[in-house]
Amino acid sequence: MLRRETRLRREYLYRKAQEDRVRTIEEKKQKLKSALDDNRLIPTEVRREAVQLQKLLEYDDEGAEGVSSHMDDEYKWAGVEDPKVMVTTSRDPSSRLKMFVKEVKLIFPGAQRMNRGGHEINALVQACKANNVTDLVIVHETRGQPDGLVVCHLPFGPTAYFTLYNVVMRHDVPDIETMSEAYPHLIFHNFSSRLGQRVSNILKYLFPVPKEDSRRVITFANQEDFISFRHHTYKKTDHKNVELSEVGPRFEMKLYMIKLGTLENEATADVEWRHHSYTHTAKKRKFLSVE
Repeated sequence: MLRRETRLRREYLYRKAQEDRVRTIEEKKQKLKSALDDNRLIPTEVRREAVQLQKLLEYDDEGAEGVSSHMDDEYKWAGVEDPKVMVTTSRDPSSRLKMFVKEVKLIFPGAQRMNRGGHEINALVQACKANNVTDLVIVHETRGQPDGLVVCHLPFGPTAYFTLYNVVMRHDVPDIETMSEAYPHLIFHNFSSRLGQRVSNILKYLFPVPKEDSRRVITFANQEDFISFRHHTYKKTDHKNVELSEVGPRFEMKLYMIKLGTLENEATADVEWRHHSYTHTAKKRKFLSVE
């Protein structure tokens, strides 16, 4: 079993490396093509390979937009089979974190919640794989305040790490209505960059495909790389108007890392993207959207 997992993981990483190599060549070809079309100087980074790239350009044609990638392989059953999500906490959770995890479990239809106890990450991930769990969600806290969310896609990754801000739980709102467990419609706003599409895929495939008449809506709205999570139900008051009611919880998420592996391989997995906060342009740059 372990040898098979190692072999499959190695094959997956090999496909990923091949794909990165092909994408690098494609980007250089596009730079050369745009320079030749606009009658500009060839960029310095492609001058040495310009002759070979121009020969490759002669054989290019339209229609390669639908080529599959390693992302298709990660989520090849998405939309065909409903995801199986497991939600748990960090060790020794506070009562407030336990309440928040119960609410997070209700967000994902069909999800299961597990008490963390003394289980190690390796044992957790192996148990999830053995039971065909597609995603493991772990919530972290600092002094009773939920402040971290880890989404690990199984069996090969990726693993996304988010920081949570401004968490308002359903338990904090008096006289709130019960939460619907229907499959929700999803709204993703302003995820226009390549990284934005990657993050929206990671979040989108935590949810099953909804029915058309579902009255439950979950929104992920990106503004300056802060993802606002909102959860509503709606009802029609007449043939023109719709009444929204928020059912909670609500919070903001900020992505700080994506790793190409699962949590038990955290130390050795390649980092696909990491937020570098201590750089001069960190506050100005927007990663999840193209503005």
